Amino acid sequence: MNYISLNDGVCIPQIGFGTFQIPADGSTYQAVKAALAAGYRHIDTAAAYFNEEEVGRAIKESGIVREEIFLTTKLWLQDYGYEQGKKGIERCLRHLGTYIDLMLIHQPYGDVAGAWKAMEEYKKSEDIRSLGVSNMTPAIWQKIVPGLSSTPSVNQVEFNPYCQQKELRALMSKEHVMLEAWAPLGQGSRELLREPVLMGLAERYHKDVGQIILRFEVQEGCIVLPRSTKPERMRTNLALFDFELTEDEMDSIRKLDKGHGIHNPDAPGVEEMLRKAFVITD
Repeated sequence: MNYISLNDGVCIPQIGFGTFQIPADGSTYQAVKAALAAGYRHIDTAAAYFNEEEVGRAIKESGIVREEIFLTTKLWLQDYGYEQGKKGIERCLRHLGTYIDLMLIHQPYGDVAGAWKAMEEYKKSEDIRSLGVSNMTPAIWQKIVPGLSSTPSVNQVEFNPYCQQKELRALMSKEHVMLEAWAPLGQGSRELLREPVLMGLAERYHKDVGQIILRFEVQEGCIVLPRSTKPERMRTNLALFDFELTEDEMDSIRKLDKGHGIHNPDAPGVEEMLRKAFVITD
């Protein structure tokens, strides 16, 4: 495993296990237990995934020392603002049953600054170790981040060979902010997984296309969060450190960039849609 030092000194495993859309019917518990057994030490969840309790239970019952596991969760829109932010953080801590290594602002709308202030207080109390944001485009970043009282350590956004976030990465690099990739495999896009360039590299290195994609992202310096409930796929998604792409091969993948992804946080109506889509209760 590679580890990356964030701009606040906290070290994060470069590969994490994502739990988005894994149901809280025992499936998340089993998937996280299997991921930890496969070697993952970075688990990513969110209040709006509605599976924090199963994530926390799987970590507790894994037999692995808690300090060896990096746990990320995210504060949801309804909990933005200072006072409401504290309530949301307390709910996350209660559901997880443990401290949080990284807490993110999940969606960049509403009173982000108020929620950020609440998160900073919990960081001082050591209930949270590091703070970050998610789904911030260049325009949103420039609107919100300069007004925050501290710099985020990460920005978790859509990233894969079709959506390489070049403008955003240049902006973030000025503050040494790391990019975390959701949908690092394009959410299983058939088009992406059948790209001739990627298929050729997979054959050359005796890897699958997913491993080529993830290796590209790791070499680009991103933190990647692949998701699978299949133990074999969990293992192959981790097997990225026994080969290295050449600079020419990296360039061939960089040329696949389409300059956009499946989600546009700048689009009109996105905030309203998200607020209606997920409502968290205690």
